[in-house]
Amino acid sequence: MKKNTTKISTPKDAKELAKFVAKLANEKIAGNIVVMDLTGYDTPPADFFVICSTDSDNQSQAILDFVLRQSKSAGVDKPKVEGESSGDWILIDFFDVVMHVMLAPIREYYNIEELWKDATFHLLNPETGRLGKKK
Repeated sequence: MKKNTTKISTPKDAKELAKFVAKLANEKIAGNIVVMDLTGYDTPPADFFVICSTDSDNQSQAILDFVLRQSKSAGVDKPKVEGESSGDWILIDFFDVVMHVMLAPIREYYNIEELWKDATFHLLNPETGRLGKKK
């Protein structure tokens, strides 16, 4: 069983919050975790999107529960949540950061990354937990 390793401290800004929730998703074995910086757009819906893939609605629910619990422990305001009942696409809205927890086929179908292709993309390395720019 993987030990929880994400440091619990209050993120200082939206970028830190995006990294924080991306690392939380990684701890629950989410796949293909991408942080999209949308601040280059004139009127983005959020400053950052965090998108991750899951293999089951149970895994999606586990990620949601973990993110809610850990963000509360870190003193982050409670986000709005959509899609919790279905589990195929859960949206966790922290206002400046919106996290999309999606079953892999749903993510492939909607292809959010293509819709926001001019954003700056950062991939989370699952081994190191660090973000790197997507090539």
